[in-house]
Amino acid sequence: AVCIPLHVPAACACPVRDPSVPLSPRVSRPCAPCPLCAPSCPHPPLPMLMQSAPGFLQYLDISVGKEVAAICTKAGRLDVMTHNPHNGIIHLGHPQGTVTLWSPNVKEPLVKMLCHKGGVRAVAVDNSGLYMATSGLDHKLNIFDVRTYRPLHSYLLPAGAAHLTFSQRDLLGVACGNTVHVYKDVHSAMVRSPYLSHAVRQGVHGLQFCPYEDVLGVGHGLGFTSMLVPGAGEANFDGLECNPYRSKKQRQEWEVKALLEKLQPELISLEPDRLGQVDPISMVQRHRDRVERLGYDPTETEKFEPRRRMKGRSSSGNLERRKKLVASGDQRDGVRRSVEQKVKMQQQQKMAAPTPSLPPSALTRFNK
Repeated sequence: AVCIPLHVPAACACPVRDPSVPLSPRVSRPCAPCPLCAPSCPHPPLPMLMQSAPGFLQYLDISVGKEVAAICTKAGRLDVMTHNPHNGIIHLGHPQGTVTLWSPNVKEPLVKMLCHKGGVRAVAVDNSGLYMATSGLDHKLNIFDVRTYRPLHSYLLPAGAAHLTFSQRDLLGVACGNTVHVYKDVHSAMVRSPYLSHAVRQGVHGLQFCPYEDVLGVGHGLGFTSMLVPGAGEANFDGLECNPYRSKKQRQEWEVKALLEKLQPELISLEPDRLGQVDPISMVQRHRDRVERLGYDPTETEKFEPRRRMKGRSSSGNLERRKKLVASGDQRDGVRRSVEQKVKMQQQQKMAAPTPSLPPSALTRFNK
C-alpha cells in the first residue's frame, strides 16, 4: 500500500519504509511531524489517502481514525498516485496509459484521460492545480492543462521518467535512470534543454523539493543527495499561514487550529470555488416557498414612501408608523385575495367532481 497524506499537517509528506516488511518496498507509514514538510501544507487537514495493490482506493481520516470511503477502481494494480493541492482530487496512473481523477464522494472516476500509448510511470500536479505532468513507458513527458484536460506540450526523453515533482516556483524535477533533470517553465513555452542536470551513481528512487528552500532531495541506491536548484523555493511566505521558522509553542497552536478548521471530505470536488457561489435554482425555489407561505409576493409592489408633511408631522417616528400601516394593509389585502382564490378553486373542484350514484331503494320514488 502507498500512503499519501493530503493536507495533513500532523504527518510528514515523506513516507518512511516499514522495517517489518522488508520485501514490500511500497508499504509506508506516516512519520513524526516535520518542521519542513508540515508548513508546506497550505490548507486545513483533510483525510489521509491510502492506495492498495488490488486496485482499491481508501480514504482514512487520521485525526479520528475513521474510514471515509473505500473505492474499487477496477483498473488493476495501482502504482502511481498523486493529489491536486488545489482541490484535493486524487490522480491515479494506470498501466493502460490513462489517468483518472477521483473524489471520495463518487464511486466512479470524475475524469478519465488517455495520456500515453503505454503505461503511466509518474504523475505530478503543480501547486496551483492548473497543470499536470505525466510520464510513460513510451519515453514521453506530457504537460496537460487540468482546466481543459488537453495536452499543452510533449517532450521525448532518452529514457522514461520514473519520478516527477513540481516545486513552489513551478520548476519540474524529472528522474530518468540515474540522472535528474530540472525543467523551467514547461507549461508556458516549449523547452529545448533542461535548466539543470545532475547524475548520481545508482538509480533514483524518489524526488521531492524542499518547501521555501532551493533544495531538491534525491533518493537513490547509495543514499540521499541534496541538489541545489536556484529559484525553486518560494522566497516570500505568509507567517500566519505557513511559517517555517515557528517555535514549538506556535507549532502546537497551529496544529490545534488546523484540526478545528479541518475540511470535511464531502467538500472535495473538481471546482472548489463553487462552494462560495449562489445557487439561482435554490433561490427561485425559496422565493416560491415564501410566496406560498405568505399568500402574496412581497417583491411585486414597490415600497411605500410617505409624503413629507409640514408643521412637525413628518418626524421619523410618524413616517415609520405610516409605512407599517400601509404595509399591513397591503398584506391583509394580499392574504384576503389568496384566501378567496383558494375558496374559489375548492368550489370549482367540488362542482367538477362527479356525484356518486346511489343504489336504488324503496324511497327513491319520493324524490322530486
